[in-house]
Amino acid sequence: MTGRLTLAATPIGNVGDASQRLKDALQGADAVAAEDTRRLRDMARRLDVTVTGDVWAVHDHNERDKANELIERVQAGQWVLVVSDAGMPTVSDPGFRVVEAAVAAGVTVDVLPGPSAVLTALALSGLPTDRFCFEGFLPRKDGEKRRALTALQSEPRTMVFFEAPHRLAATLEAMAETWGGERRASVSRELTKTHEETRRASLAELARWAADGVRGEIVITVAGRDAGAPSMEALVAEALARVDAGERAKDAVADLAQTSGVPRRELYSAVLAARSDRGA
Repeated sequence: MTGRLTLAATPIGNVGDASQRLKDALQGADAVAAEDTRRLRDMARRLDVTVTGDVWAVHDHNERDKANELIERVQAGQWVLVVSDAGMPTVSDPGFRVVEAAVAAGVTVDVLPGPSAVLTALALSGLPTDRFCFEGFLPRKDGEKRRALTALQSEPRTMVFFEAPHRLAATLEAMAETWGGERRASVSRELTKTHEETRRASLAELARWAADGVRGEIVITVAGRDAGAPSMEALVAEALARVDAGERAKDAVADLAQTSGVPRRELYSAVLAARSDRGA
């Protein structure tokens, strides 16, 4: 008998989104590896199915240790099902180490597709969907977060992020400061749930909205940098020309930053450096 490892997407909010294939797998698998066994039992109850196989808790803290044990069960001919609390395993959720071990061992891996917070938020955002990238959760520490955002400053694709509600306002503010407050974005919360909401606005406007506090599970979608946007060198050159014509540097920079979406502080520093070099 040939065993197999199956990754199964679970509902991200509305239990009615569960597929029949997921229900069949929950009832038929020899073992179910779940991110949270209590949430698995609750989902099975709401789906009116009985999990008949062994239930394993496989989460971020023990996945590396459990992966080989799960693969051994597959090699012994068993059907092992991997589920996370919501959405697709391995996407900002446990499962990658198990798949990695399965690939290394040459065992069969298949997928039961289903709900995705990433794709749902992207579709709702009103932003370009032909090319996008998923960045998951940004670092929590301010310095590391800003470095990560700076590295994405020239990313042309639409970007999708997860964020905790209590960090949402600070993250949106950091995005606005790094990428420009006029950059288009959306915030989706509680997707497929009763209080689902998507707000579409500039990063600056969304940061002001989030300052009062936002509840629920959050997905941020941000437009990529416009391919036709002027380069920093071109903006600096234009600012210097306007200063030479008698305009105050701060006024020229403020205007150019607003129209180009480039952070004002960064442009101003570049203009000061260019003036210093030119004076030298």
